[in-house]
Amino acid sequence: MAKIVGAITTSHVPAIGRAIAKNLQGEPYWKPFFDGYPPARDWLAKARPDVVVMFYNDHGLNFFLDKMPTFAVGAAPQYNNADEGWGIPTLPPFNGNLDLSWHVINELVAKDFDIVTCQEMLVDHAVTLPLKLLWPGEGQCPVTLVPVCINTVQYPLPSARRCFALGQAVGKAIESWNSDARVLVMGTGGLSHQLDGERAGFINKEFDQQFMRSLIDDPSWTTKYTTAELVEKTGTQGIELLMWLAARAAVPGGVRQVHSNYHIPISNTAAGLMVMEPTAGAAQRAAQPA
Repeated sequence: MAKIVGAITTSHVPAIGRAIAKNLQGEPYWKPFFDGYPPARDWLAKARPDVVVMFYNDHGLNFFLDKMPTFAVGAAPQYNNADEGWGIPTLPPFNGNLDLSWHVINELVAKDFDIVTCQEMLVDHAVTLPLKLLWPGEGQCPVTLVPVCINTVQYPLPSARRCFALGQAVGKAIESWNSDARVLVMGTGGLSHQLDGERAGFINKEFDQQFMRSLIDDPSWTTKYTTAELVEKTGTQGIELLMWLAARAAVPGGVRQVHSNYHIPISNTAAGLMVMEPTAGAAQRAAQPA
């Protein structure tokens, strides 16, 4: 059966792509952010994943307000991205993993998740930037991709409890996949930020760091909050932490933190990074929400 080698959660601010394109990684504003990624790359070199299952949110490239699924899973042979207006260079297509995509889709439907299946799918900066940060070389990304999109744009949004359950179901599907592939789970977005309205620029460092700790110590902790409470604590766009939560839930049992980084400000966004790997023989199990 397939093996989940761990989880990586990371921010996906569009300005990151512009900084990469302009070689600003060493600038004082950006250096604390980019310095967080070499240890993650070192870990990836040892973990050697073949496939990435990525929880992310679309920003209007593939889905828009007139058609916004709660959950969608890609089942395409490749995933293309396009310029969303941020001036981010378009990257080569990302190769899909059809066998795992369809296995995950079938398992989710069997567990009563009503998902949208996408046999054609565009992916935006929420997918492309994290992959570029982790595999910065030129040319095609060396891993295949299964994108899992969670709506954090158009109300009603899925609850933290439902996203946790989704992550658990995806993790079980990966583990039951008849393959010897090594699978990395990723969650991208957040952390606390609000880009518009009266609270534009809002950042909640204390809650961000408490949330990051909970992914190690008490992964279902966030499920006690309603969506409205999470927006209050993290900002309108901070609800993107749901992708981090789903990614952590997909790794069964306990995890240990291999590496983390937290830096503000990044374009009015608290930017975070975590690398987690399963704890061998851990007694702790990922708790079911109460």
